[in-house]
Amino acid sequence: MDSEAKLDRREFVRIAGLAGVTMAFSGCSAREAVSRKPNIVFILMDDLGWRDVGFMGSRYYETPNIDRLAREGSFFTAAYAAAPNCAPSRGSLLTGQYTPRHGVYTVNNPARGDARLRKLIPIPNRTELDPEATTIAEALSTAGYVSASIGKWHLGDDPASGPVSQGFDVSFDVSFGGHFGPWRTVLPLEGETAAEGEYLTDRLTIEAVNFIEENRHRPFFLYLSHYAVHTPIQAKAETVTKYEGKEPDGGQRDPTYAAMIDSADQGVGRILNKLDELGLSDQTVVFFFSDNGGFGPITSMAPLRGSKGMLYEGGIREPLVVRWPGRIEPGREIDTPVHGVDFFPTILEMAGVPLPNGNPVDGESLLPLLQGGPGPTRDAIYWHFPAYLQSDGSVEGPWRTTPVGAIRKRDWKLIEFFEDGRLELYDLRDDIGEERNLAEERPEKVTELHADLVAWRRGVDAPVPTEPNPEYRPIS
Repeated sequence: MDSEAKLDRREFVRIAGLAGVTMAFSGCSAREAVSRKPNIVFILMDDLGWRDVGFMGSRYYETPNIDRLAREGSFFTAAYAAAPNCAPSRGSLLTGQYTPRHGVYTVNNPARGDARLRKLIPIPNRTELDPEATTIAEALSTAGYVSASIGKWHLGDDPASGPVSQGFDVSFDVSFGGHFGPWRTVLPLEGETAAEGEYLTDRLTIEAVNFIEENRHRPFFLYLSHYAVHTPIQAKAETVTKYEGKEPDGGQRDPTYAAMIDSADQGVGRILNKLDELGLSDQTVVFFFSDNGGFGPITSMAPLRGSKGMLYEGGIREPLVVRWPGRIEPGREIDTPVHGVDFFPTILEMAGVPLPNGNPVDGESLLPLLQGGPGPTRDAIYWHFPAYLQSDGSVEGPWRTTPVGAIRKRDWKLIEFFEDGRLELYDLRDDIGEERNLAEERPEKVTELHADLVAWRRGVDAPVPTEPNPEYRPIS
């Protein structure tokens, strides 16, 4: 972690203390906060980069409400999405399973890009969540929770594989073609049309706030899954004006993208204010996370390498905040590596709900870590992406990634590229930017981590592409 970014976060924590964030960590601030199961609000951004928020060091994007959430909760510096793009990351978040368990490896077609440049036939991809998978909503329903999926589902277009079939009582999603209306609602509210010019981030926030209001007297799970800040890069003109002429922060310089983040931040503020207004803040756990790294052509994850679509840190490391007043220490920075599969068991433990029988859960609860205890007991975390993603213009060459897998074990990270068996080894403690491949210098560490990665793949039945592509035409 670069020293300047680390300093920014230490200053952030210091300011949090001066601002009077003094909730007692030794117990709940009110007896009624423990008299019923906690509400869960999970705010998931789309393509928000690791450093695209103020509390992670951005000096260009302004996120006062998200920063407030970080001051009042604990924030993580090494939180990882389960995949470098949208659908598989969401599948793992909702089920607590690594991608080989649910089979959603990428978005739609795994054979992206020019067929003549693909050396292998990628592994077939599921585009919907298996109806037999158990989601957070289904598990919580056994304890009397009402659940809503507001926004991007992206795990099946058919109502039979949509949120309501996966345990959610309420679903609001749209046929996305851009961030401004008109658009039509789907799954299952077919046909409702948005007004011309309605901004989707605002509409999703309104739906979320209404759900909180309507269910304030019972425990609820709100999964607010924004389309922001995914392309197309579109924002309200009056908010764009705020950032025009502002001093850039390295590769963070686009006023329209900044305005998209700003609108999402305002939405977070409205949700926090509604919880305050209803007296629910102490009874509600709020998560803030992103599904994968930022979009390389429009923002910067520096000092991290890479962006969305890659298993380098910039493609999978995300901003994460968890706030639970009176139960989680405010303003605390946590450097322990955590993974998208951990949310399922964490939320269930917070709600006092046992893990369901049948489907395996790969994650570990983060509640002990959040409450000052030990972190997960596992030795390593893993990724499996047996698909192709073509270049988005942010990298040289035709690919953001070819089929690939990775392991992080303590501070060591190994990446394996399946086309040619290439192995890259990085010491993230000293090289967070993954600039120095130590594979040749540390062959014993390569052997250790590769053996662990192969054993994990065997354990979760992760298929590795090996079939040659007959259309492949090597560049001479």
